[in-house]
Amino acid sequence: MAEAFTGEGKIWLNGTFVEWKDAKVHVLVHGLHYGSGVFEGIRCYATEQGAFIFRLKEHMDRMYRSAAAYQMEIPYTKAELSEAIKGTIRINKLDACYIRPIAFFGYHHLGLNPTGCPVDCAIAVWPWGAYLGEEAAEGGIRCTISPWRRIDPTTLPVTAKAVGHYLNSILASLDAKARGFGEAILLDTRGYIAEGPGENVFMVKEGIIYTPEADSSILPGITRASVMELARDMGYTIVEKRITKEELCAADEAFFTGTAAEMAPIREIDGVLIGGGRKGAVTSALQKKFFAVLKAREPKYLKWLEPVSP
Repeated sequence: MAEAFTGEGKIWLNGTFVEWKDAKVHVLVHGLHYGSGVFEGIRCYATEQGAFIFRLKEHMDRMYRSAAAYQMEIPYTKAELSEAIKGTIRINKLDACYIRPIAFFGYHHLGLNPTGCPVDCAIAVWPWGAYLGEEAAEGGIRCTISPWRRIDPTTLPVTAKAVGHYLNSILASLDAKARGFGEAILLDTRGYIAEGPGENVFMVKEGIIYTPEADSSILPGITRASVMELARDMGYTIVEKRITKEELCAADEAFFTGTAAEMAPIREIDGVLIGGGRKGAVTSALQKKFFAVLKAREPKYLKWLEPVSP
């Protein structure tokens, strides 16, 4: 279970830094009633060269694409919001943290059409360790195939990181935890592997790395794209395709990627051990490279790291 907030520090709210306890909105904001908001999950890492935000530009690009999908006009430029993120980290005196920027239709009226509602924006930062637990990076995660299917692109724009979409993830996560598993894996509406509640899925078979294709109702993760690029640079073959649950359960290795989860092996799916229940060689090599990148120890990928301080 996630740790409770301390309630200390400052939050950026509509252009102003406010005390954590004072970062409030009206109970009748449109986003609360209809899930009409978009957000990002971003991480800042402490390194020997200073504090760096991982792929800030890509996260900002996706946030604005998500907003466009819901005809939401964020009242700040990407550059302004990026600087606000850096300022929020600095004012809270953090060098490693999770970053949550959010934009949502605010207080004006209720009704499904949000036209006329202002767009409110907020940025919060806080220390947050590995989402799936510190031991998951080595020992792996016990997973279950969820009875809930991943939302379909004919019902919602699945490539948008929108607030209301995550009700789907909540149901899958609650079910998995209630049945004693560490995480869920959702299928798409056609029965193929889609993703975890907040992670993308990869599998390894005979040295080749596979991941569900974009048409499998996935959110194209920024960590997913990063790991795919790293893998290709390391000489691995990456194949994006529809993956059945039988193929995933028969994999030599499997792992999750995501901003919150970072990169964590999957050791079991519904009682079936993956790779004997141990982290495999490909996963280990990729994970080592990925964490080296996050710590600014790979010069080739410093382009992915945005310094918090000028």
